[in-house]
Amino acid sequence: MIQSGHDGIPTEVATNSRHLLAGLRDIMAGSGNAKEKLGKIVQVIASEMVAEVCSCYVRRAGDILELFATIGLHQSAIHQTKLRLGEGVVGDVAAHARPLALSDARHHPSFSYRPETGEDPFDSMLAAPVLRDGKVRGVLVIQNRDRRVYTDVEVEILQTTAMVIAELLANGELVNATEIIVGSQDALMPVRRAAVILNGGLSIGIAVRHDPQITLLKMVADDPIIEEERLQTALTAMIGQIDDLLHHHAGRTAHHREALDVLESYRMFASDHGWMRRIVEAIRTGLTAEAAVQRVQNDMRARLSQVTDPVFREKLSDLDDLAHRLLRQLAGHQGHAILPDNAILLARSLGPAELLDYDTTRLAGVIVEEATPSSHVAIVAKALSIPALGQCPGLIEQVEPLDTLIVDGDHGQVLVRPMEEVQEQFRHSIRLRDLRQRVFRENAALPAITLDHVSIRVMMNAGLLIDLPHLHSSGADGIGLYRTEVPFMIRDNYPDVAAQEQLYTQIFNRVEGKPVVFRTLDVGGDKMLPYFTAGNEENPALGWRAVRIGLDRPAMLCRQLRALIRAASGQVLRVMFPFVATAAEWRAANQLLNRELARQQARQLPMPIRVERGVMLEIPSLLEELPDLMDDLDFISIGSNDLLQYFYAADRTNPRLTGRYDTLSPSFLRLLQRILKMAADNNKPVSLCGEMASRPLEALALLGLGFRTLSVSPSSLDIVKTMIRSVDSARLYDFIADRLARSCQNIRGELYAYARDHAIIVGYSQ
Repeated sequence: MIQSGHDGIPTEVATNSRHLLAGLRDIMAGSGNAKEKLGKIVQVIASEMVAEVCSCYVRRAGDILELFATIGLHQSAIHQTKLRLGEGVVGDVAAHARPLALSDARHHPSFSYRPETGEDPFDSMLAAPVLRDGKVRGVLVIQNRDRRVYTDVEVEILQTTAMVIAELLANGELVNATEIIVGSQDALMPVRRAAVILNGGLSIGIAVRHDPQITLLKMVADDPIIEEERLQTALTAMIGQIDDLLHHHAGRTAHHREALDVLESYRMFASDHGWMRRIVEAIRTGLTAEAAVQRVQNDMRARLSQVTDPVFREKLSDLDDLAHRLLRQLAGHQGHAILPDNAILLARSLGPAELLDYDTTRLAGVIVEEATPSSHVAIVAKALSIPALGQCPGLIEQVEPLDTLIVDGDHGQVLVRPMEEVQEQFRHSIRLRDLRQRVFRENAALPAITLDHVSIRVMMNAGLLIDLPHLHSSGADGIGLYRTEVPFMIRDNYPDVAAQEQLYTQIFNRVEGKPVVFRTLDVGGDKMLPYFTAGNEENPALGWRAVRIGLDRPAMLCRQLRALIRAASGQVLRVMFPFVATAAEWRAANQLLNRELARQQARQLPMPIRVERGVMLEIPSLLEELPDLMDDLDFISIGSNDLLQYFYAADRTNPRLTGRYDTLSPSFLRLLQRILKMAADNNKPVSLCGEMASRPLEALALLGLGFRTLSVSPSSLDIVKTMIRSVDSARLYDFIADRLARSCQNIRGELYAYARDHAIIVGYSQ
């Protein structure tokens, strides 16, 4: 028996763990059936770990966790108490495959009370997943009456003993072999996998695997000249095919500013002379065109596979896509197989154009094992409003062709071969979501006014002329961020002043008097121009980019400012400088603007009726110098994407850091609160134009902080405006202020509960 100290917490646990394991192994080797052995095991664990309760839940078909053995709870609850995966503390442990040690289990967010167990007297709980072959087979639990603080050593011991139970489950005596979720039996059983959300939405469909591989039938060429001609013919056909894709999908992707940017960049990548030169050189060594493409791609993959920078990893994905596409052209394979209706496409990796190769009207969802939320395929999936998930390695091995799949892009999970009752629940959710979307679209035309009559300006982010028709149809109050670099990135050469003036004039004409904020050229990092090279940088996100390039190459920035001034003749010109780290940088950029204004005036050319100058606050260092700029600034716009990553020193494109730092953490919200106060004290308008404003729950927090101008993606305008119209801003302000006064990890859970309790719309499935 392990001894307890005066406070009831066990001592000498580590020294007795071997004794516990020896006892369990004796039970395993002894007589009796599996059920009898499990009953003895929970008794021994309870005794050795000084627990009033020890229970074992076994995972059954349909992701059900069933109580199979207990000491301390009512014996009548055995085989009667059942929890779904994710339900209760036990279900939470199973869903996330990690232990939980709780001194006050009743107040854990996942706690689910089951009266038939008689667990009322027990406050503390330690639960560990029963794992085998990386899969959760069950959950092992101990409980105590007093609020006991379980040590790390005790957690380790319970996890170790869970391994013994995993062996007992593996022999198939406790649970029928067809229910064991492992190996070849995966094809028989329902499976739930957590995943990262690439695009929200719900869908049910049929699994279709994406397989871009082409088998090479011939490696050595008979005539290199013929092979070069074949290569050129295939390349021309491939680029034509990509152009056709761009033209065909331009209307569907127009509402999402990044999608066409991605596809145009992809098209330029296909025309890269360096890539083609290496393939030609490989052909000249005696390889066929197909073998040369494969050779160059293997070399590129070998060199880039060790690079952890997500920007380069995304380029590798695009190169794979292009190589597969070129090989299909060389082999005479035109496109992919015809999809069935409601297809769910599964792929290990997938390029943006590969996705568009399919008949997207038949696609109900997309799952890409290696994709991240910032990947190109995620951007295109958003543009097409296709529910999409990523970061779920090994899923393809668990899915058979034509299996039924549920893609839950609202909660980040995929369900493989779900039971009919589960499918029906999701069908109901899909119908409800569709109904909500129709209501949201109707609300988009209504003013964004809160229940207590506070007016909120909801602006739109844009980057191409094709975005602008959505400005009026969406009900947006203007363009809070026009990304001027996008037109630069889709050209083969730098546009002169006349070309830029023509573009900006079209923008002014199309907004029809609504305000538009032009962000000056924000290139560098992962947004390089094809005709402008910054050189290799170890950390481009912190390198030579945006206003830093503009100040080092003032002719480039001055030409853009000159074009903006000319285009704004007789109108209000709003200019914002990005990636400013110091007050000196902003003043230097503003001086260039003043110089161009003076130049225009000296030549007696038409002038803007007013010029408003702003800064995009993305770098925390500028916050300390912001008071020095208040006399010169006309407005402040917060770029929450970069501000968050620099605040936490966390690369937002790195999949390993996904979800680690929350926009709703009190520290980040207090930073935003500080900016708001500073702006209010100096009577300066402030807006937020990052992704945070486009997500309804985060936008709700921004309203509670006091933001009255948000700039959102076109696809989010309807739901954000719907959320605003369901809020009492005064009550929300008090709620946020109260939560920020406390010390807590984040307020996401509490804010969601607040929204639910006050009937505030923050999701499609409410």
